[in-house]
Amino acid sequence: MPVSDPPRTLADQFRTWPDERIVALLDERPDLGVPAPLDSAQLASRAVVKVSTVRALDLLDHLQLEVLTAVVQVGPAASKEIAELVNADAGAVAVALDRLAGLALIWGTPEVWRPVTVVADLLGIPAGPPAADIAGLLAELDDRARTILDHLDETGASGTVADARAQVRLTEASSPTDHLLARRLLMARDDRHVVVPWTVRLHLRAGRSTREPADAVPELATSARDQAMVDRAAAGAAYEFTRRTELLLDAWATRPPSGLRAGGLGVRDLRVATELVHADAGTTALVIETAAAAQLLALGMNDDLDAAWLPTDAYDSWAARSAAERWQVLATAWLTNPRLVSAIGGRDGDRPINALSAGLERTWLPGDRRTTLESLLVLEPGRTLAAGTGIASLVARLRWRHPRRSQARLDLAATTLTEAAALGLTGLDGLAGYARTLLAGGDPGELATLLPTPVDHVLIQADLTAVAPGPLEQDFARRLGVLADIESRGGATVYRFTVDSVRRGFDSGWSAVEVKDFLSSSSRTPVPQALDYLVDDVARRFGTLRLGAAESFLRSDDETALTELMHTPAAASLRLRRIAPTVIVSDVPLQVLLPRLRELGAAPVVEAADGTVRIARPDEYRSRTPKAPPGSGRASARLAARGSAVVAAIRAGDRAAASRPSGRTASSPGDVLNLLRSAVEDGEQVMLDFVDNHGRRTERVVRPVRIEGGELVAHDDREDELRTYAVHRIGSVRTIRTA
Repeated sequence: MPVSDPPRTLADQFRTWPDERIVALLDERPDLGVPAPLDSAQLASRAVVKVSTVRALDLLDHLQLEVLTAVVQVGPAASKEIAELVNADAGAVAVALDRLAGLALIWGTPEVWRPVTVVADLLGIPAGPPAADIAGLLAELDDRARTILDHLDETGASGTVADARAQVRLTEASSPTDHLLARRLLMARDDRHVVVPWTVRLHLRAGRSTREPADAVPELATSARDQAMVDRAAAGAAYEFTRRTELLLDAWATRPPSGLRAGGLGVRDLRVATELVHADAGTTALVIETAAAAQLLALGMNDDLDAAWLPTDAYDSWAARSAAERWQVLATAWLTNPRLVSAIGGRDGDRPINALSAGLERTWLPGDRRTTLESLLVLEPGRTLAAGTGIASLVARLRWRHPRRSQARLDLAATTLTEAAALGLTGLDGLAGYARTLLAGGDPGELATLLPTPVDHVLIQADLTAVAPGPLEQDFARRLGVLADIESRGGATVYRFTVDSVRRGFDSGWSAVEVKDFLSSSSRTPVPQALDYLVDDVARRFGTLRLGAAESFLRSDDETALTELMHTPAAASLRLRRIAPTVIVSDVPLQVLLPRLRELGAAPVVEAADGTVRIARPDEYRSRTPKAPPGSGRASARLAARGSAVVAAIRAGDRAAASRPSGRTASSPGDVLNLLRSAVEDGEQVMLDFVDNHGRRTERVVRPVRIEGGELVAHDDREDELRTYAVHRIGSVRTIRTA
């Protein structure tokens, strides 16, 4: 067929398309290419499947949906005729028509456009009464009925009735809605809803499909803000989110929370985590869920073989990266995370929704999250969403871009921006410059210049505190955290040295000399004498007592220390018994006796079976890094690489089909379904080899109309009526070419 000839069917249209356009179609509608179609006819039959077409309709904006509606109502029609009906610029209508053709929702040429058959049912807008009769029908309405009609037309909403498909006679009409239904000024969209039909809409809107221009994209309400301030505010949030993630996973490496039997994280563990990271419950849940999405956190087992939430082995390599690189991993994971984090803390019926629990997955969420942020890309640097009205204008813009999206999904735009601000993608209601780079698929390296430079020193003060004048280097912060407790956070973190914190350093295997050397080398101020005395005092008492299992025993070369302990009233509950001048035993377990002795001011160490000192530093646990989920970047890359191979398979099938006789025959269930769908689109007659309800095999010449619910609705030429045939009873199908 010459390229200049208009296509006779959708399959013929595909045969004339260049390979690049087929690849673009498969990128937009990937379900059409899995598995690879045998030829263009099978690709066309898949393109008209209801489920696939619904997904394609969800990709359309308001203008494209209005243009498609016009094609359905007046098609076959030329581009010029469509442009006269749609209230939009003719150039914008032409672009929308090209987009619809690229998605295989319409086919043909600018002289004659045709919609695919299933679209009319999915749009749900009936044709309505003849245009010449509408003025007279409107004149017969009373004020109440006209008010209802005008309201539905102005809002574009649908009305709800008890039985929308019930036939209402004009003589039996009693309510305003009945009068509208009887005159077909309202018509059924489904069993419960009625809408204003197409011809009535055109009449009420002066011959145009919409009252307002369909190509008028709602403007965002904005205000001026220095971009440098936006970037700095966002970078501060990015640093804080990364720090909280590291703080949480470091803590859970040694003291992991248990995994619930039903899955997820306990409410009490979430509350403890909020205190640890100094954030509200929503932000803490976001930190936890994002860490899991980045495969830094997973369910594993502790030493007792109990399920626990542990950092994965990927966490160690992540923690060794720079702060900007660590943030990029978290931000990318959040963008692709399909879990609805904002639902955590709510209830599903009588069941609370816990963090990390199953059932929070929403397949549409990553796409919605990205489109929300990409809507901010239209803002020039230095412009941010206006306070109060910015979110509402953003929702209106998203409603124009995705008119078929539910209101509940649109309302999540505010939640998306809140989470983006917590992660540092936005600041002061504006998109950060490095976030624009990330959304475009680039490397946001400019973030590194905005983050504070880590320091390797503190300022130790006379009140036994140490002030960190900036973010500390990771290894230095961990070593300092062994000897001191964080007292306050902010621009300058304050650490406090106490008896317990210094003893923790000795428990980890440090000696007094090592502690003093670390303090003197890490402080830009002289180490105060009080801190030296504190270290010496802890070192003097550290290891004086030695514990062992007897159930427990205490051993010391200092008999006075044991005597003092035996006569301490607070130690009465430990049930101590002296068996030698230097040995005391107790029936209290070692894991209970050790913290109780520390509460009494002692600094015991644990003795191993061979008499050596056992370091009390807790072990760090790790879980196995989970496999990348389906739909990850790697899977998407594989799908894109298959595009050319799928097109090559289609072209090979087309060449094979061209060498066959013109009449097509199908006998296998899959081929029968594909041929029937192709006949629906082409308007061809087919011969059915059909088994009726009595088991008799008959042949019927029919013209297929639609396929739905496993049944073929077709016009039977012999009976001259529409009949329904169960697809599974059709043995074979043969096309009949008509002159």
